[in-house]
Amino acid sequence: MTDPKSRIALKNPWHLLATGFGSGLSPVVPGTMGTVASIPFYLLLVQLPAPVYYLVVILACVIGVKICQVTSDDMGVHDHGSIVWDEFAGYWITMLVVPFFHLNTLDWRWILSGFIVFRFFDMVKPWPISWLDKRVGGGFGIMVDDILAGVMSLIVLGLLGNYLGWMH
Repeated sequence: MTDPKSRIALKNPWHLLATGFGSGLSPVVPGTMGTVASIPFYLLLVQLPAPVYYLVVILACVIGVKICQVTSDDMGVHDHGSIVWDEFAGYWITMLVVPFFHLNTLDWRWILSGFIVFRFFDMVKPWPISWLDKRVGGGFGIMVDDILAGVMSLIVLGLLGNYLGWMH
């Protein structure tokens, strides 16, 4: 059987984005590597005015459905681990707390805590994330569980930051 990753061509813009600029092709923990790769893009995006950041995140989620669907179809596998655009979007959703509350965009505590909290929700997949992950297919199915993990992470990160006094 052919390795689905052999069907990835980084010259193809859909594949390039779906694999997080190649980060999802890592032989170990591709989802984590994809999330790590999303951080520099977050650091660029968060410099934009907050409403523009929000719009970019929404567009990343909407366009992500197509990105993930095309790449999944080309690979012949639903939600292959090398598809990490959903991790990009999920992390960027998690980090919405920073521009929303006008926090220091370069504060490593937010960046690292957001990473840890998002990876927790993405890997553990508590209900209802696990329910969606098992029942929703296609590009939307690939994206929706990470979108929800991002929303749940956003809430937890905000509560954690408030509890630890980082919002003052």
